[in-house]
Amino acid sequence: MNTNWTHPLERQSVGKAFVSYLVPSILGMLVIAFNFIIDGIMVGHKLGSTALAGIGIASPVYTLFVAMSLWIGMGGATLYSNYMGQRDMTTAKQIFTKSITIILLITMAIGYTAFTLKDQLVYALGANAETFPYAADYINIMLLFGFVFTIENALTIFVRNDGDPNTSMYAQITFAVGNIVLNYITLYVLEWGVQGVAIGTIVSASLALLVLLSHFFKKSNNLVFTRFKWNTKLFGTIVLIGFPSFLAELGMSVFSISHNISLDRIAGTDGVASFTVLNYIHGVVLLAFLGLASAAQPLVSYYHGAKQIAREKQAIRIASRTALACGVILLLVVQWGAPYFVQIFGNFSESVTSNAVYGLRIFTFAYLFMGINFVMSTYFQSIGNAKMAIWITAAREMIIMIALIAVLPSFWDVTGVWLAVPLSEMLVLVTIAVYYRKRTVSERIHSLTIE
Repeated sequence: MNTNWTHPLERQSVGKAFVSYLVPSILGMLVIAFNFIIDGIMVGHKLGSTALAGIGIASPVYTLFVAMSLWIGMGGATLYSNYMGQRDMTTAKQIFTKSITIILLITMAIGYTAFTLKDQLVYALGANAETFPYAADYINIMLLFGFVFTIENALTIFVRNDGDPNTSMYAQITFAVGNIVLNYITLYVLEWGVQGVAIGTIVSASLALLVLLSHFFKKSNNLVFTRFKWNTKLFGTIVLIGFPSFLAELGMSVFSISHNISLDRIAGTDGVASFTVLNYIHGVVLLAFLGLASAAQPLVSYYHGAKQIAREKQAIRIASRTALACGVILLLVVQWGAPYFVQIFGNFSESVTSNAVYGLRIFTFAYLFMGINFVMSTYFQSIGNAKMAIWITAAREMIIMIALIAVLPSFWDVTGVWLAVPLSEMLVLVTIAVYYRKRTVSERIHSLTIE
């Protein structure tokens, strides 16, 4: 244990520390979001709406790999920061080593096992005869080489939690720029189709991984691979703390699959294509909110481990207010620009275009509540309250959303599909407010009892 070492967070005010993490985190996420948008534009213009729908159907596989990396990566990094706050650097290093090792082994095992059932998997995700070839081309590459970006994604989290958000940002920029360049080459020069898009993603993740490795050569680096003994209790803690992050990404798969299946039933391939366009735009917002929550996580985890409760609460207040302001701005921008945003993905049929614009304008009301839900889930996760973090994630992306998407279309057809997410986010925020108020009252009563 090193009692003389001083973490950078000890030398900064909460507001300044939050901004120092927020700016690179948001920029990195927005660059990745821009990359996704460019991907959609390239595929839409080069291969058409059916190929775009095929990638949309296959995207849950990518999401699943990211979910696995976040499960162990976020759980391990949160615990890593907790122990750094306690100045127990030996345990922190063991947590880092264990987390990266487990992520590599698990994602390789899942990918290679799923590859043996790849055709059945494509149809299970909602593909039809038109979209199957495109979805299959994308999934085959992802299952075989997806472990590359799971390691890259997890290491991005650890580097950020080790006090180096800028290197994490540079890695994200490298991934995004590399992916855009490689996708242009594979689509327009080599004409490899959807398979080329998947290859570009894997190669770009490899380049980003090289950038992250530069952190290990810095004097400020505390991420050291070390021998560790298997500790079931410690592993269980990592799994429990990280489970909300896994659930959040898995929920994106549920989100995509449920919307694809529902819209395919109601509006056919055009409905799925319109949702895929919406999902590209929605992905930008999700990454922005994820960047915001990711900026708060290292602060809250460290302050909680160091028992600096006042600073911990101040960090979450700043993050929540920032999320609300971003939600209002995003709502206004997308309401105004919906037709223009949809048009940039290609010259689609009137059915696809009008449905995407209509859906987007309804869907974006979710952003008033979504950012705060992200922040509060991260807050509860960072202080070890996994149950509440799991509830927030499971309710907004699975329990309430699935119930609404199953019921509402019976009354309002396609409109019911678009309404499911905004209503789900609003109801979840209500449950958070009720829980937080009861928790605050309980803490006050406990404090008065002790006095």
